[in-house]
Amino acid sequence: MIDDGSTDGTTRLVEEYMTCGLVHGYQTRENRGKGSAIREGIRRATGEIILIQDADLEYDPNDYLALLGSIVEGRTDITYGSRFRGHIIGMAWKNWIANKALTYSANILYSAKITDEATAYKAFRASVLRRIELKCQRFEFCPEVTAKLCRLGYKIHEVPIRYTSRTISEGKKVRFTDGVAALLTLILYRLVPIKSFDLHGNASYVGAPKAKIKGF
Repeated sequence: MIDDGSTDGTTRLVEEYMTCGLVHGYQTRENRGKGSAIREGIRRATGEIILIQDADLEYDPNDYLALLGSIVEGRTDITYGSRFRGHIIGMAWKNWIANKALTYSANILYSAKITDEATAYKAFRASVLRRIELKCQRFEFCPEVTAKLCRLGYKIHEVPIRYTSRTISEGKKVRFTDGVAALLTLILYRLVPIKSFDLHGNASYVGAPKAKIKGF
């Protein structure tokens, strides 16, 4: 659990969960942004699969099995949970348009062939995610990881998920400026050399799925 400078009592709860041995936790004194928190989580994760869960529960943890299944079985390295193939409750029309625009851009720029680029439910084989250098600070994680992995030749598998949107009054943080930043991020990583973000130092990728995850 990454507590990114929360002021709502999360810090105390994380400390309690850490003391009980329920979670591995990390806390920052000030808010650095979602992207920064995700990068910290990736550095500290020890498993073979990394799945990202926002604390606000707009996304339903009951969809974990759908997200993890194809990776566990060795059929894919990356799974996105698609809200537009599943069930959506309460998404504002402007957010719907922004999501569709970003997805369209990702498909045009990277031939991603996906239906939901900005979904927060993304699962990765850890070794694949750690292949790329991430620089995101806020909500640029989604376009950055999509762009870089697509450019390295990875294919994204999608599964339907459930999504219940929060409003701004309920604490939703994404703003119009974040949508603009996401679009610029997609354009940027279409232009930069692959070697600038491929930590393996190898611009080629043979896309054979890996073996099943140990222990499953």
